[in-house]
Amino acid sequence: MVIKDSGLDCLTYSCFNSRALEVSAEENAACVKRKRCEGSGESCSPADWIRQEDCPVGIRNVGNTCWFSAVIQSLFHLPVFRRLVLNYCLSERVLEKCKSHSEKRNIAFMQELRCLFALMVGSNRRFVDPSAAVELLRDAFRTSEAQQDVSEFTHKLLDWLEDAFQLAANGNNPEDKQNNPMVQLFYGTFVAERLHEGKIMSNIEQFGQYPLQVNGFDDLDECLEGAMVEGEIESLHSEQTMSSGQERWFSKLPPVLTFELSRFEFNQSLGRPEKIHKKLEFPQVIYMDRYLHKNVDQTQGRRGEVKRLKDQLTVLQQKLEGYKNYGSGPTKYPLADMLQYVLEYATTKPTNVSPASVPVNPAAHTEPNCAYCLFSLPCLSSSKCLISCCSQTEPDDAGSSDGSGCPQTATQRTHIHKPFTQCRSPIEVPLQPAPHSVTEEELYFVRSCLQRWRAEVESTTNELKASIDKVSQALEGMYSDNSLCQVPYRLHAVLVHEGQASAGHYWAYIYDHANKRWLKYNDVMVTESTWEELVRDSYGGMTNASAYCLMYINDKLPYLIAEDTDDETGQALKGMDSLPSILRSYVREDNRWLQQELREWEEQFCQAQREEAQVQTHTEKPSATTDRSESEVEVEEQVISDEGGPEAEPEASSSEENQATAARSQPENDVSEVEIPNVGKILVRSDADGYNEEMMLTPAMQGVIFAIAKARQVFDKEGPEAGLIKAFHEEYSRLYELSQEETTPQQDPRLQHVLVYFFQNQAPNPVIERTLLEQFADRNLSFDDRAISIMREARSKIRLIKPEDMDMDEYLQWHDDYSMFKTVFAYLLTGLEQYQNGKIREALNYLAHAHQDNSVLLRKGEKKGVDQSLIALYRRKCLKELNEKAATLFKSQDENDVADAVTIMNECIIPCMHLMVRGSISQEDLDIIELIRSCWCSYLGQDMDDSVQEKLSDFLPRVLDCSAEMVVLKEPPKVRNSPHDLCSRLTAVMESIHSTSVVTVK
Repeated sequence: MVIKDSGLDCLTYSCFNSRALEVSAEENAACVKRKRCEGSGESCSPADWIRQEDCPVGIRNVGNTCWFSAVIQSLFHLPVFRRLVLNYCLSERVLEKCKSHSEKRNIAFMQELRCLFALMVGSNRRFVDPSAAVELLRDAFRTSEAQQDVSEFTHKLLDWLEDAFQLAANGNNPEDKQNNPMVQLFYGTFVAERLHEGKIMSNIEQFGQYPLQVNGFDDLDECLEGAMVEGEIESLHSEQTMSSGQERWFSKLPPVLTFELSRFEFNQSLGRPEKIHKKLEFPQVIYMDRYLHKNVDQTQGRRGEVKRLKDQLTVLQQKLEGYKNYGSGPTKYPLADMLQYVLEYATTKPTNVSPASVPVNPAAHTEPNCAYCLFSLPCLSSSKCLISCCSQTEPDDAGSSDGSGCPQTATQRTHIHKPFTQCRSPIEVPLQPAPHSVTEEELYFVRSCLQRWRAEVESTTNELKASIDKVSQALEGMYSDNSLCQVPYRLHAVLVHEGQASAGHYWAYIYDHANKRWLKYNDVMVTESTWEELVRDSYGGMTNASAYCLMYINDKLPYLIAEDTDDETGQALKGMDSLPSILRSYVREDNRWLQQELREWEEQFCQAQREEAQVQTHTEKPSATTDRSESEVEVEEQVISDEGGPEAEPEASSSEENQATAARSQPENDVSEVEIPNVGKILVRSDADGYNEEMMLTPAMQGVIFAIAKARQVFDKEGPEAGLIKAFHEEYSRLYELSQEETTPQQDPRLQHVLVYFFQNQAPNPVIERTLLEQFADRNLSFDDRAISIMREARSKIRLIKPEDMDMDEYLQWHDDYSMFKTVFAYLLTGLEQYQNGKIREALNYLAHAHQDNSVLLRKGEKKGVDQSLIALYRRKCLKELNEKAATLFKSQDENDVADAVTIMNECIIPCMHLMVRGSISQEDLDIIELIRSCWCSYLGQDMDDSVQEKLSDFLPRVLDCSAEMVVLKEPPKVRNSPHDLCSRLTAVMESIHSTSVVTVK
């Protein structure tokens, strides 16, 4: 269930949170037996109604009830609780005493829950319908008891369970809950102590779901420290202190310990609740010893030690900070580096040149300009620009002279580059700063002092770091010794919410104790998962999904997760054998109904498809295809990256050595003329380093070359940096305008450049900016002096980008998405080309791969993939034609023809059918699948050889049951790289399609 929020800004991580249950119950009144093929994520194929062996059962969402599914699944998969529900029984005497409406309602709810649990144990259905139990809950909330919050629904559900078990536990005294199994299982007690007039006052209170605040804490232990002790305490990481003077200590922990994480708060200024997305870590095993009342003295002593260590850690960190950020001004630098720079200055060879003799460039004394101010673009960070500019102009003369008029040597023009003083070598200043004069004695004294001080600073810094590590380890291990690791609780279930405070979706991760694995329960879908996926969805802080409830169980009580056993044999009872006889009969009856429904469904579909096939045989005409050359159906085995993304970094290996060798074998001043589309003719040096003429012809490189040409005047007048800024701005503007163009059937602007794809999908600015810089740093720009200078300038800017300035994982993921996008297009175009050339089997393989990969992209965003309609249309055409061919071959009963027909079915048609029904499926796809099934079912009543009948029996079950196996598509054949780029191929293919049939591409 996903509840939409019309006001959601897709560019921001707004407050996604939880309250779901606002759709009226009237629209779900008929959900006990819902219509098939509803858009609820459930497959319309009858084969997908059937439960796979040993796979847990899902729960149907009957209208904003995903929260119910998450809670019930977490309880059902606790064997001790499942036994309680399945064996729930009230005597006649107790039933006679139940006169009130609430008691009758609770009994009715328990009976519906028993039936639901029984179906989850023994049903042959892949998912079950909880409508009867849900309607009882909804009825209660339509009355004066009505409440809106999902957490209150959950509390109400648990209250009803407790009241129902109270009737069975003690019919005489409803107030005595000591024997209530719900209380015994889920409820504990804590001691609340406070200081009042010099005396310690204490009282014992009961708790069920223990509430914990999320704000201000980093992990579950810190949350517990904050909740248990409201005095002057110190957690391991939190800086909070509290002063109410009250402490809480668990005196009795329940076998099932549930923590309710408070991820919602009311925003007073906005007048509405908001979700807290802060990251909160929790372990798979938590030790509760430090929170027990019996360990008060031991824990309080350690808390004092924690406070002392934290104070010590604070002092050490402040000292280290003083060395790392030294200085009295607003800008501070590492002290060791500053001493080194002073030493370098003192040891620079003095010069006799007067400063007055050096030509002064007035622009060199102006304040540095930000490259992004010139671009009219946002800076990468508040403190640094991606392209920083310490100077905007350079001398016009290529060379300069010293005071004596002698040309400067290369050694004199070499400058030491320091990142905190300049962004590039100040080539407009001919000399390094150096002392006017220094004696050997002065130099010896300064060098010895600076070297000694720098060594002292480095030694002190290392000692401080080691001390900080030691104290941090002591803090982390404060509660890790054996004496405080005697009460382990293992994580059993995590209930997750995705969304915002007024809408969202719920699911659960539940640990399969028998098979040692995590399973994800998302309404009707039950899939195997991992701890890593659970962390991504549950910790929070990364997406709008986070855990709101954690269920732990005592790891030293094996009966909690022990399965039922036979009293005589001692063997574990599974499935139907674990059910009471009355529930076993109920489940068997439901399974018989399922078989009847499947038979009815198959009969209706076979009849409908036979009739439709007869109509199509008389009315459908084959569409003409156009002739195309073999070269036009070739596809790149791997789509070549022409965007200058992460794979465009120059390689420093033997390839560069080979290029250098080749360059030396040619005349130095030899040049050749190359025609670049959309740019014109350019002169290319024969000794160009890494130049590749084929790569120069890609659309991405054409744009960069054209931008450099536009920046020629700025480059000649002000130098490489200004030239890069101008070219960067030109190309950025061009690509942004291109991204605003409308996509047509014959042209998709995203194919022309990776940045068009990024702009349309609203990629972060740092990703866009670095990608464009990477293009200007491409080695293929080394075709003349101007391009080489700009290329080197771009590379220097890239090296200035530090890890904290750029999330490289995010950067690489964006480029991976674009690479997959191009691959999808290559598969699609090749499939269409193969189809038009009559190679239907090859076409289906490419189209199936295109559809599968494209589905992954579309889940990330509408603009990240290709429209599925064209892929799906021609996939259906291929399936239909291949099936007709296979049926014709099979009907001939010739041994070779039958073998070919079986190969087509097993390698092409059946795998594609299985993949089609796995996800959401359109009515058109369902129709073609049923057409195929009807075709092969029609052979069952015909006379044929035994060997042919045997082959039909082998593959027909796979045609009818698409959930019986895992299907992996065969990789497309490896072919030579196509000389045609994707843009031109798209135009050619779409023109060919429109000339033969009417196809609309959205």
